[in-house]
Amino acid sequence: MASNDKTVAREAARLKRKEYEKELAKLHVELVKLQEWVKHEKLKICVVFEGRDGAGKGGTIKAITERVSPRVFRVVALPAPTDREKTQMYAQRYLVHLPAGGEVVLFDRSWYNRAGVERVMGFCSEAVARRFLEGIPLVERAMVESGIVLLKYWLEVSQDEQTRRLQARIDDGRKIWKLSPMDLESYSRWYDYSHARDEMFAATDSPFAPWYVVRSDDKRRARLNVIRHLLSRIPYKDVTRREKRPKLPERQKRNGYVEPGYPYKYVPEEY
Repeated sequence: MASNDKTVAREAARLKRKEYEKELAKLHVELVKLQEWVKHEKLKICVVFEGRDGAGKGGTIKAITERVSPRVFRVVALPAPTDREKTQMYAQRYLVHLPAGGEVVLFDRSWYNRAGVERVMGFCSEAVARRFLEGIPLVERAMVESGIVLLKYWLEVSQDEQTRRLQARIDDGRKIWKLSPMDLESYSRWYDYSHARDEMFAATDSPFAPWYVVRSDDKRRARLNVIRHLLSRIPYKDVTRREKRPKLPERQKRNGYVEPGYPYKYVPEEY
C-alpha cells in the first residue's frame, strides 16, 4: 500500500470528531456524578498515566478534567527533582500528592519514571532500577490498604504513529513546547523502552494494583475508552438527584442605580 493510501486508510478508521464529542459529553455527565459521589463518600482515587512519548497522556487527562472541578480532580505533573528531592526516598516526593478524602489525583507520569525514562536514559543504575521494581509493589499495597483506589494506565502507541505525532510537534508552532531534547533522545531508543516496559509490567502488574493497557493510535477512541473504564472501576451513585434542581432567583431592583460613565479601558474588539 502506498504511503498516501495508508494515510487515507488510517484517517478513515479514526473516530469522527462529531461522534467523539457526542460520546464525550455523555461521559462528562457521568464524571460529574462520580465527582459528587467521591465528595459525598470521601473517596480517595489515584490514577497513574504512563506510556511512551506522544502516546496521548496529556490529552487523555485533559478530556477527563475539562468538565469537573479542579478542587476535586487534581493533576500532578512533577518537574525534574530538586537537589534536596534527589536525597529523599525515591517515592517520597510523589507520596505528598496522594489524594485525601474527596479527591481524585491524576498523575501525568509518576514514580514509574524510575522504571522508564530514568533507567533507559541512564539517570539511575540498573541496580537502583531493580530495587525500585522490587520495592514499589509494597508501597502500592500500603496505598491500597489505606483506602486509596489505585488505577494504573499505560498508553501504547505504534512506532509509525509516534513518529507522526512527534514530527507534528516539530512542524506546529503550537506544539513545539511539547518536544524536548529528552524526547528526541528517547525516540531513538524504542526497544530499550520496550524492554523497560516489559520488566516493569512483570514486576508491578499486581492483583491489587494491575496495569491497564490502552491502545492509543486513535486518540479519540483511547480517551473515551479510558474514561469509560475508569468509571467502571469505581462504583458510584448519582447523588446529584438528591438535590432540587436549582432555579435562578429574581435580580434585585435598580433602586436608583445609574451607570457612572467611567472611561473603561476595553480590550480592542478585533474579532
